Amino acid sequence: MPPVWLLAFLGLAWMQATYLPMWFDFGGAWSDLVGGLLVGGGVLLIVLAASEFRRHRTTIVPHQEAERLIQSGIFTRSRNPIYLGDALILAGLILRWDAVLALPLIPIFVWIIEKRFIIPEENRLRRKFRMDFAKYCDKTRRWA
Repeated sequence: MPPVWLLAFLGLAWMQATYLPMWFDFGGAWSDLVGGLLVGGGVLLIVLAASEFRRHRTTIVPHQEAERLIQSGIFTRSRNPIYLGDALILAGLILRWDAVLALPLIPIFVWIIEKRFIIPEENRLRRKFRMDFAKYCDKTRRWA
């Protein structure tokens, strides 16, 4: 499950910040502000996406068959707002914790989520919704 992956990566970043602090940091107050904004933005994306899933009465659980193709709300901007929100939360907490050495975890997290969850989900949606999903992909980016 993606939340487990997020928690694991957050744990690694926190451990780096706690047990291997470096002599340099991101710069104090600005990194706290930007980190907080990223975490807040990530949480907002997840809440907006979850509300669309609920409104359309389809599953939010990865690897389950969707009943409907959601193309409204936050899904007009991104095909994967929850995963984008997860990545923003990870980036924001890395900034807040001054976990400089943990920065490479962000692209690794995105790569794992894409390979393990996004591509299989998109393949299922492509098979089920065919032309509608193709049109949706043409007008909405995967990561936005």
